[in-house]
Amino acid sequence: MSHYYTPNPDLPHELQTIEYIAGSEKLTFSTDAGVFSRQRVDYGSHLLIRTLPPLEGAALDLGCGYGPIGISLAVLNPRCRVTMVDINQRAVALAKENIRQNAVSNAQAFVSEGFSMVSESFQVIVCNPPIRAGKKVIYPLFEQCRDYLNPGGSLYLVVQKKQGASSAVTKLESVFGNCTVIKKSGGYWILKSDKD
Repeated sequence: MSHYYTPNPDLPHELQTIEYIAGSEKLTFSTDAGVFSRQRVDYGSHLLIRTLPPLEGAALDLGCGYGPIGISLAVLNPRCRVTMVDINQRAVALAKENIRQNAVSNAQAFVSEGFSMVSESFQVIVCNPPIRAGKKVIYPLFEQCRDYLNPGGSLYLVVQKKQGASSAVTKLESVFGNCTVIKKSGGYWILKSDKD
């Protein structure tokens, strides 16, 4: 079983194109086998996109997949500079193609296992974390998020209630000293933690 949280999915290609409405903008995304939520933008990502406030400055989409969150952010926030990273090489290749085909000038994507290739800090980090990869993978990422946020910066996460949203709140409170559930819908929680 090849999972989307792997560096190089070895599944046969099954390219397709899906559409997504971000605000008033109609976006098209190329997707493929071996990437997360390839048939449609998943509800958790959609809820996160819809819940985020207007953004400026540098933003990071951590675990970007084929790019729906980061590209939507870039389109909805033209004064934001969005960096998108993922461990999955196939996903990043798609994200780069989706940046190009949606003519997005304020976003870039590259392969990075967590923060391994990230060299700057951000005002905002957004993430739909790969919960199925387990706490041993995602909790260290939460800790690193704090290190890569500017003072006053914010982390926004979406986590399904049944996949450990309440324990994610506890972990974020221990890392940041705060965590607010800013939205609950369809079994998903949007979490926000601020760096002092």
